[in-house]
Amino acid sequence: HVQLVESGGGLVQPGGSLRLSCASSGITVGLNCMAWFRQAPGKGREGVASIGRGGTRYDYSVEGRFTVSRDNDKNTLALQMNSLKPEDTAMYYCAADRRAFCYKYIRSTDLNYWGQGTQVTVS
Repeated sequence: HVQLVESGGGLVQPGGSLRLSCASSGITVGLNCMAWFRQAPGKGREGVASIGRGGTRYDYSVEGRFTVSRDNDKNTLALQMNSLKPEDTAMYYCAADRRAFCYKYIRSTDLNYWGQGTQVTVS
């Protein structure tokens, strides 16, 4: 039984920072592809960042501002978000798949397990 629970979302001013966390059970974050997605009203779900055996990947829109990491001791996934922009406003989702490697592109159809999301608002 895989459970992913996001936390850390909130309201921040442009240029501010937030750190999202994903508490995981039933799956070992250090051995699987883990990813962050986001979805804004009226838009599709977009891949933000992933981390797996092959390293990290980022969408161009967040490259240089966001950092994805894993704490294997705590079995958690994190997304450090700096220099936030209004266009970063979205519901952010943690996702996982039972693969060691993530694919080149961060696509929602490649991830089988999902959390409920945490809202990030930059205004």
